[in-house]
Amino acid sequence: MRKLCFLFVLFALSNSVFADTVSDKEKYALIKIYQATNGGEWKIKWDLTSSVSAWFGVEIRNGQVVGLNLAGNNLKGELPSTIGDLEHLETLALFNNEIEGSLPDSVYEISTLRVLLLSNNKFSGSLSHKIGDLNFLENLSLFDNNFHGEVPKELEKLHHLSEMNLSYNKFKGSVSKKLTLLDALNMTMLDEKGYPFLLDENIEKDSSNITVN
Repeated sequence: MRKLCFLFVLFALSNSVFADTVSDKEKYALIKIYQATNGGEWKIKWDLTSSVSAWFGVEIRNGQVVGLNLAGNNLKGELPSTIGDLEHLETLALFNNEIEGSLPDSVYEISTLRVLLLSNNKFSGSLSHKIGDLNFLENLSLFDNNFHGEVPKELEKLHHLSEMNLSYNKFKGSVSKKLTLLDALNMTMLDEKGYPFLLDENIEKDSSNITVN
């Protein structure tokens, strides 16, 4: 009986340890984010000597990092390309910080992403056409940044997208008609000065799923 109890406790402990552990690759990716965004000045800092599961904003499931929520935590700097090594990430919420530079191409390779919230930062550069590869994306919020260039037509491929806000950036061109025809999509599009964004001439101005004023 004692032997059975011992084995049960050992099994429970081993499962707990496994759930608390992530791969070295993912841990390194998190450390690079910490270092690249002035982690020492974060409002809630990480103790890099402690378990990853104790790090603020990191969600782990089955030994994989599936969520990173560091909203309003005083992140400054540019995101490193190694963020793409968080290949099981479903939620990336970094809004209300001072992150600058372009969005690394590696972000577009995180095929599991469902929520991407980067609003109220200092991001710049253009959005890659690779954003159309984020097949499971449901919520995309990039408002109040310095993104520029065309609004990628590849957004039309994101059939799971239900919320999108690209307002207060420097995008040019127009929103494609196919994008506004995504039935479940609630889209907000204002230009950098808060004026209505230019719509494709074939789009009805009163489309129920798009806010432009």
